Amino acid sequence: MELSRKRQRELKKLRRQAGDVWDEQREVLERAASILRDASRQAASVAREDVAPRVRDTYEKRIVPGVEAGVGSVRHAASATRDRFVDDVMPAVTGAIGSAIAVLDVARDKRLRDAIRQVSASGRDLATRAGQKVGLIEVKPSPGPGRYILIGLGVVATAAIAYAAWQTLRADDDLWVEEVDPDAEAPAV
Repeated sequence: MELSRKRQRELKKLRRQAGDVWDEQREVLERAASILRDASRQAASVAREDVAPRVRDTYEKRIVPGVEAGVGSVRHAASATRDRFVDDVMPAVTGAIGSAIAVLDVARDKRLRDAIRQVSASGRDLATRAGQKVGLIEVKPSPGPGRYILIGLGVVATAAIAYAAWQTLRADDDLWVEEVDPDAEAPAV
């Protein structure tokens, strides 16, 4: 079956436009990966500059006196610290990492790339309708909200990690046992 020159030109134009759309999507995904790397660097910097000194201070002011007071208070402090870490910090960190990995997995999905390639080969109108039916693409004249959603995810993940670290390291006087002087008189009741 021979296509007319006009149809051939239209098909070439549609292929070129589909290639441009694919290039734009790739740029958005590369930018999202870059933002995720930057967020990771910032989180490491915050951990190094803010969290580590607080951990060191907490260790020196609360753990060391506990060791001197006795094994019982050290066990209590270690148990409370472990519980706070397991209950507060780990879920926030794993949730943020899981979200980032899920976004990257979707971006690297071979089926998504193959579907876009197939749709681009059969013409723009057909590709647009098929992509919208499948839910793979949303036609917009300018870059879509995906860029801002990925930025938002990075900010939320960083904020969640910072909040979990803050909650873990804040002063909570109820968790610590004070040293009791055995020579002191018991108060009269």
